[in-house]
Amino acid sequence: MKAADPATIETPVGYVELDRARANATRVAAYARSHGLRWRPHVKTHKSLEVARIQLEAGAQGLTVATLREAEVMASLCDDVMLAYPPVGWTKLERLLSLPESVDIKVALDGVEVLTSLASAAVERGRTVGVLVELDVGLGRVGVQTADDVVRLAELAAGTEGVAFRGVLFYPGHIRMPRGEQTGHMRAVATRLHAALGALTAAGLHPEIVSGGSTPTLWNSHLVEGLTEIRSGSCIYFDREALHVGVADWADVAYTVLASVVSTAVPGRAVVDAGSKALAKESRGGDGFGILLDHPEVLVRSLSEEHGVLDLGATEWRPKIGERVRIVPNHVCASVNLQDGLLARDGDVHRLITLEARGRGPWIA
Repeated sequence: MKAADPATIETPVGYVELDRARANATRVAAYARSHGLRWRPHVKTHKSLEVARIQLEAGAQGLTVATLREAEVMASLCDDVMLAYPPVGWTKLERLLSLPESVDIKVALDGVEVLTSLASAAVERGRTVGVLVELDVGLGRVGVQTADDVVRLAELAAGTEGVAFRGVLFYPGHIRMPRGEQTGHMRAVATRLHAALGALTAAGLHPEIVSGGSTPTLWNSHLVEGLTEIRSGSCIYFDREALHVGVADWADVAYTVLASVVSTAVPGRAVVDAGSKALAKESRGGDGFGILLDHPEVLVRSLSEEHGVLDLGATEWRPKIGERVRIVPNHVCASVNLQDGLLARDGDVHRLITLEARGRGPWIA
């Protein structure tokens, strides 16, 4: 990796504390082991081979991806890859089935059309792809709706050449309240999952994998009986939402956006060079779009493409032109995806990290 001088690097840029990232990975892996769970982190947060290696060395067992580009990159590092997104279209199926044969490929899906097209493509390639049936547990985004729906799709996967039924997947993305208020919601998820698992057992189908979890619900994952693995991804860095929910402390935050103050002309405000193209315009974590690491009372009140407006109404701090600040974004995954690369502090050394899995990969006309 290329060494870098933080004093001369151009802002805005994503900034990572690697020692904190390693500590986060170690803690999550230890939690999973203590409850008999596997950790299959979602790499959409970091899109980096170096950071994925940190997770695997800490004890992660397998990786989760959302795009074919992520799958292609991570398959060079790990032979246990789950695509938690239905591959629709022949180009995506071609790319998926072109992964090395040594890679154990698993796909989450919720429809017959995706399953049958995946099976046909796999047969043509002489491969068998694992299938996890996705169950909606309350988010209302994707996932079959009933236990009977789970059984029907699982039976089809079990009886179709080219695919094999491997288990059930869910995502409790609707649970974003503070950690101490999650118990009842997690039990509701467990009840819905229990019904699906019971129906599968009654049908003679035994899921090897029951995959769930999110970073907001991370430390309550053990409340879901029957779960075998968690896919929490943003816990490698954490963000403002994690602070708000209470799953992370300030000392756990490993990712910020390094920005420079470019204007103080408007009273009570300052403008930095990190706008929506560096922070992402997501409203998670309360008002605004981020807070300052060293001045948490300062809110990034508004964003335009290249401007971030800091609200100085609650602080006596008055920044100077050219002063550098570190912003904790509302949602780390979206911010990382906007970076060309990251500036990383590793002990006393600064260097650049490549985001090999960023983007969609080859453009096919």
